[in-house]
Amino acid sequence: MIDLMKFVIFSLCFTIIHALAYTIAGAISFRISKELYESKSRLMDYLRDMSNESEKKVVEKRFFPSQLVRGLLMSVVLYPLLAPLSNLSLIIRFTFFTSLMFIFTHFSSAAPCPDNIEGFIYMKKRYFSKSSFFKFQFEMLLYSMIFALLLSWIFFELL
Repeated sequence: MIDLMKFVIFSLCFTIIHALAYTIAGAISFRISKELYESKSRLMDYLRDMSNESEKKVVEKRFFPSQLVRGLLMSVVLYPLLAPLSNLSLIIRFTFFTSLMFIFTHFSSAAPCPDNIEGFIYMKKRYFSKSSFFKFQFEMLLYSMIFALLLSWIFFELL
């Protein structure tokens, strides 16, 4: 049985690791996918234009606090799995968390995006291209793997 303090530590670790991994993966991916987010002719024209200073400032202001909220919410859902996960090897935990984050938060998400199953069904063809699909997959796989490695190693080594 895991005590209350371990739940708090797990949520704290999970939240910080999520926010850092998401930020790192996004910063790396942005370098190869600027055309998706910047300019009037960008693919993701329904998102804020990162070349517009006022819209960029809104994103900068909200980005990190929003990731902290997301991380906290995702961590709480995993409380029932902490004890069983602590008994698994690092490789199995890494595989579990990589798969969990990539599949549940991204590829099988119920929100349609140009790189997931719902997007394939509901989005107009102009938003769904091979180039954007693979650029988003790279970002989300990178995030999932950074997150899984850090969480599997740091938190569960503390248990």
